[in-house]
Amino acid sequence: MSSPCCGFLAQYTHHHLVAFLLTFFSYVLLHASRKTFSNVKVSISAQWTPSVQNASSPAFSPGETWEQNNLFADSDGATLFLGVLDTIFLFSYAVGLYMSGVIGDRMNLRYVLCFGLCGSAIVEFVFGTLTEWLQFYNIYLYCGLWVLNGLLQSAVWPCVVAVMGNWFGKSGRGFVFGLWSACASVGNILGAFLASSVLKYGYEYAFLVTSVLQFAGGVVVFFGLLTSPKEVGLCLESETGLRPVERDADSHRPLMSDEEDEEGSEEVCDGGYYTIQQGDEEPRETPKAIGFCQAFCLPGVLPYSLAYACLKLVNYSFFFWLPFYLSRNFGWKEAQADRLSVWYDVGGIIGGTIQGLISDFMGKRAPVLAVSLLLAMGALVGYSHSPPDQVVNAALLATTGFFIGGPSNMISSAISADLGRQEALRGSQEALATVTGIVDGTGSIGAAVGQYLVSVIESKLGWMFVFYFFIVMTGCSIVFILPLIVTEIRAMWRERRARTNEL
Repeated sequence: MSSPCCGFLAQYTHHHLVAFLLTFFSYVLLHASRKTFSNVKVSISAQWTPSVQNASSPAFSPGETWEQNNLFADSDGATLFLGVLDTIFLFSYAVGLYMSGVIGDRMNLRYVLCFGLCGSAIVEFVFGTLTEWLQFYNIYLYCGLWVLNGLLQSAVWPCVVAVMGNWFGKSGRGFVFGLWSACASVGNILGAFLASSVLKYGYEYAFLVTSVLQFAGGVVVFFGLLTSPKEVGLCLESETGLRPVERDADSHRPLMSDEEDEEGSEEVCDGGYYTIQQGDEEPRETPKAIGFCQAFCLPGVLPYSLAYACLKLVNYSFFFWLPFYLSRNFGWKEAQADRLSVWYDVGGIIGGTIQGLISDFMGKRAPVLAVSLLLAMGALVGYSHSPPDQVVNAALLATTGFFIGGPSNMISSAISADLGRQEALRGSQEALATVTGIVDGTGSIGAAVGQYLVSVIESKLGWMFVFYFFIVMTGCSIVFILPLIVTEIRAMWRERRARTNEL
């Protein structure tokens, strides 16, 4: 008899592996290039201010260029503008997510994904590399490029989640998506490693390396990605855990798969696994994409969106400001701070995978999130009092990442896929990319507001009050999903009582 693990893996083909890896590494490369900006903030701040304000300025650029090209009178002005750029990026990213999710449900996901990857790579090259090579510094140019970058990058996440949702059903989704959603954290680690490796040559080379890799990734995706099983004649009948929508035999199909017409067709899906369809079947009419307002009103979408707005604010504050905080607060070198910051992402990778596995075992997501977020508040208190010891700081960072990054990964991937394929859709409407865009877009609005608030709070009150702010936002995440937590705990209790009565 085969083991449960073998039975679980047997339902997947090499096409699933290719889809998993291509979507995973496409977002790894996107996040690596995105992380570059936060990793070189100290260098950029120094380049934008006069040399008299920067004792370390000769390490970054020839001294004679400083006075004539500086944008700000001091480092505080440069720091505030860096915060403004983060806010601009996230606001445009949020607006783009609302649009790209709808577009992704109506166009070929591969085209939209490739356009976002390659277009963003070009913009980042111009922003960080070309302007430095030309010694051209302009505030309005930087703002315009970062708005465009946010819009282009927003096309990627809804598409990769939709592709994964097409290939993988709800059975084991918490674990599969928990493992897959580590792509953002792996990208952060890769970006920190690449930036710290070439930073000694100038921050422009950090942008150059990551943008070239991202563009190459977009080309590979264009020629290699299959967006759904139907493209290779596969049919999905694996257990999804959702109630039947149209009929029992159809309840486990991928959202964006062309269902076969019952008349004159014969299903050849055997045993809940993927098999090649036989015969000359005529495809049904393509499912109609759901409207934006309809998607927003689906059960669970609004509470999780608001919770993710608060949680992504905290998560992205670590993403954008952690290397800067480590360098400024503890006096560590920028390359050291970049390498140390990866421990937060290591914790997020482990947290997302383990918590996703636990949620699969329980059959519920919200209670797992609640426990993790409660522990995250304690972890934030602990990290805010971290001593200036790199080993202790790394351990506290990994713990904080486990309890913050883990829930963030779950909401943005597995839970978004659950919401985009729930029974309210009646099985005939495409909504996966739209719902993913709504959840991540709302989260990005919260993160955008947060980046500006972090820079203001830090400049006025100090870093300790920034951590108090993070704790409050984490608590708000729990409040927004509290009704869902109560509902799922009651459902678990009823199921337990029913099993007890049966015995």
